[in-house]
Amino acid sequence: MLEYSMLYPKTTKLRRSVSIDGMWKFHIGSQNGDQGEAGFKNGIPGNDFIPVPASFQDFYTEKEIREFAGDVWYEKDVFVPGEWEGNKVFVRFGAATHRAVVYVNGKKIMEHEGGFLPFAADVTDTVHYNEFNKIVVRVNNELTVTNIPCGETILLPNGKKMNKPYFDFFNYSGLQRSVFLMAIPKESVFDFDLDYEISGKDALIHYHVQTTGEHPVELSLLDASGKVAARAEGFKGVMKVKDARLWQVRNAYLYRLVIRIRDGEQILDEYEQEIGIRTVKIEGTSILLNGKPVYLKGFGKHEDCDIVGRGFHSGVMKRDFELMKWIGANSFRTAHYPYSEEIYQMADREGFLVIDEVAAVGLFESLMNFMEASTGKRTAFFEKETTPVLLKAHKRAVEELIARDKNHPCVIAWSLLNEPETSNEAAVPYFEEVFRLAHELDVQKRPRTFALIMNSVPGVCKCYQFSDIISLNRYYGWYVKGGYEISEAEALFRKEMDAWKALKLNKPFLFTEYGADTMGSDHKLPSVMWSQEYQDEYLKMTNDVFDSYDFIKGEQIWNFADFQTTEGILRVNGNKKGVFTRQRQPKDAAYLLRKRWMELPLAYKAQEKGL
Repeated sequence: MLEYSMLYPKTTKLRRSVSIDGMWKFHIGSQNGDQGEAGFKNGIPGNDFIPVPASFQDFYTEKEIREFAGDVWYEKDVFVPGEWEGNKVFVRFGAATHRAVVYVNGKKIMEHEGGFLPFAADVTDTVHYNEFNKIVVRVNNELTVTNIPCGETILLPNGKKMNKPYFDFFNYSGLQRSVFLMAIPKESVFDFDLDYEISGKDALIHYHVQTTGEHPVELSLLDASGKVAARAEGFKGVMKVKDARLWQVRNAYLYRLVIRIRDGEQILDEYEQEIGIRTVKIEGTSILLNGKPVYLKGFGKHEDCDIVGRGFHSGVMKRDFELMKWIGANSFRTAHYPYSEEIYQMADREGFLVIDEVAAVGLFESLMNFMEASTGKRTAFFEKETTPVLLKAHKRAVEELIARDKNHPCVIAWSLLNEPETSNEAAVPYFEEVFRLAHELDVQKRPRTFALIMNSVPGVCKCYQFSDIISLNRYYGWYVKGGYEISEAEALFRKEMDAWKALKLNKPFLFTEYGADTMGSDHKLPSVMWSQEYQDEYLKMTNDVFDSYDFIKGEQIWNFADFQTTEGILRVNGNKKGVFTRQRQPKDAAYLLRKRWMELPLAYKAQEKGL
């Protein structure tokens, strides 16, 4: 069990949660890390301040800051109220990319590795009550092959370090999500698991609550009007909900679950969360939600926008969901890392289906994997001496991901890797461990998947059998036979799909990536690659292929919006495969997709037998 709770910070009758977002003191450290613990743990030098949450790279005008690889330091003076004494006090970080060391009042409290999931530092015995306390955080953004996402950090001839990602998005970093100061009762709700069963018009909620003590637990389920819909007592049991309202695609109904710890008439702790009653199951080639087939329409996305980079921004989140509703989408994949928790809460409310992806990207040794993925290159990635260290970090990230997101109704599947090397037998035991762990940790037993790189085709891929949904990233017509050769691209695309069909896997196939780079300003008649006209032609060809195979049960185009990448001659200030620009304005392809997705029924291909 994790040593800290992944429950989202809440203020209730007995809990306090105070955001300490805002302007934090900021310092770019030494690349060799020589300041260490003896350096800035008591306070950082200078007078520079930076917003939290945000990536640090795009605020400054110096290229050496944008490309900086090494330690950056944050500092904040925080007042801890005297009335909090007697509780457990934590500083909770939504994320620190990619690893962090936390100091409070000069004392080292904890370390955490993994840049896209929360961690909580217990500062109960360190803070001074009714006084200001100094929080200092050392954040390191260097890439390695022993942590996800994977890459390398090189030393340039001028003595500067440089990050070299094995993935095609910019290595934004820093304190990119909200930070909370929390006070929690010593005996508190630590975690809970929910599973659902639909029985006619009623529903059963199987629950298991973990607390930090022994006092009894009671649960109340409130409907949208605040009326009690069900009650239960005990750490483990079943709640029966009569005439249950189900959580459905783009028609979300949320109940409010309230968990209390009691000592007689006294409430020791109370925690509440919105939940949705729904089931997820794979049956043959169908993805079933509440026993009914669904066809996924949507996007691979990124947390990426101007100025704040990968920092969470509620305004951008709102705009993104409005655009997804406008275009007729019903789903997205959190490529290529877990997103901010607030995005899942929004998806819960809006009824979007989410494929939740751990940050296991770059497990294919290439600085240009988006090109070499189509060449048949093999890297024997999982034969490295360091692979056991990577596997340990990967499994820890899966544990944290499922602990954080397991009770969101929007989450219908776990994506455990994106575009890994799977042509070598050494990958098989690695995949076995990761997939088994995800199954063990999730009481709902949601389907598991991973996104197959272009090289991972029938006869080559050694690992597709682990997936409950076969997720393909395919770029026929872009990286393979683009432009005037698009007719040949379609023939090659169909040849691969025929090879998958011949395997008779009896599983749903989902396209988790497909797309063509397009400049939102460019029109060309006749079309050329990068023009909006070509993006439309590419999509029409791709859609024809999707419609030709009954076992294809979803399409999530790459990408929702243009996003930043490492600079290079194949990237024009970032990746331009967005259906929308980085400023969230539609390209021509948005209207083509809107017409298609608005017309496709939710149960598209439901009557087909599939493979």
